Amino acid sequence: MKTISLEPLKFYTIFFIIISGLFVSQSVLAFSDYNGFDVSEPLINIDEIHHGGPAKDGIPALDHPKFISLKSAGYLHDDDRILGMTFNGVSKAYPIKILNYHEIVNDVFKATGGKNQPVVITYCPLCGSGMAYSATINGHNTTFGVSGLLYNSDVLLYDRETESLWSQLLSKAISGHQKGTELEMLALTHTSWKAWKKDHPESMVLSDKTGFNRDYSKTPYGDYDQSKALYFPVSQLNNEYHPKEYVIGLKLFEKTKAYPFAELSKIQSPYKDSFMGKELTIIFDAKNRTGKILDENNKEVPSVMTFWFAWMAFYPESIIFKR
Repeated sequence: MKTISLEPLKFYTIFFIIISGLFVSQSVLAFSDYNGFDVSEPLINIDEIHHGGPAKDGIPALDHPKFISLKSAGYLHDDDRILGMTFNGVSKAYPIKILNYHEIVNDVFKATGGKNQPVVITYCPLCGSGMAYSATINGHNTTFGVSGLLYNSDVLLYDRETESLWSQLLSKAISGHQKGTELEMLALTHTSWKAWKKDHPESMVLSDKTGFNRDYSKTPYGDYDQSKALYFPVSQLNNEYHPKEYVIGLKLFEKTKAYPFAELSKIQSPYKDSFMGKELTIIFDAKNRTGKILDENNKEVPSVMTFWFAWMAFYPESIIFKR
């Protein structure tokens, strides 16, 4: 009878165990090193995902926001910054001084027929970016939390239904069950409290009685929005403007365009522009440091006000509006 040597089998068995161990250890690292989230096969470079410092939900999202009338919002001053949204005929203001400490507000607007339409208001203090999204994903209503992780210095959200990670400025899930799914962006205004309450006297405003012990009169970020310093690395930097120069970022048909405030300050508003075959109207308010973009039917096109460095880190091929 022919004898079969067990040495090759022993070798391959040991090799298999070692390789399997490496895969298991990589999988464990993908969870343990990233606040418990699975980033084993992200759409982005995993080396560019950074810990922001807090643990998962260390920055607590507001899940049951309370709103008050404009007259009751004595904690706000005219020059305070807010994110404002009008949806289904209802206007609400979300002060930046509160969003600095929470970054996410899981809210609900009444839709036609009395149904609730969940929306998520997001703000990243490190990128100066406020964005609103429909919180209905593939027919399911969900809420979001703060992962404690960053990509290009921008907050990574997570949905509580699948715990997938979502990039705010990409408007897309970058890992987990929802990987590749895009969020529906909604029009949002980043402006002064004075301007918002003048234009929306019927608006409600987020109460500072959030249930959390925070001093909303103070910013935890000091003069960050004025300095050239970044707290976290980004994939690339474009030094054409000050890193914290505000821009209006627009994305149409996968192409992007940036409107720096330094350039918009040279135009006479309203200003006619075109991009990707679309006729656009740019409305810029230098006094209140805000702007928006309208389509040919005077309907607002969802865009984002954010810092120059952030927009260009995500969209380095953007067309830059020049005057």
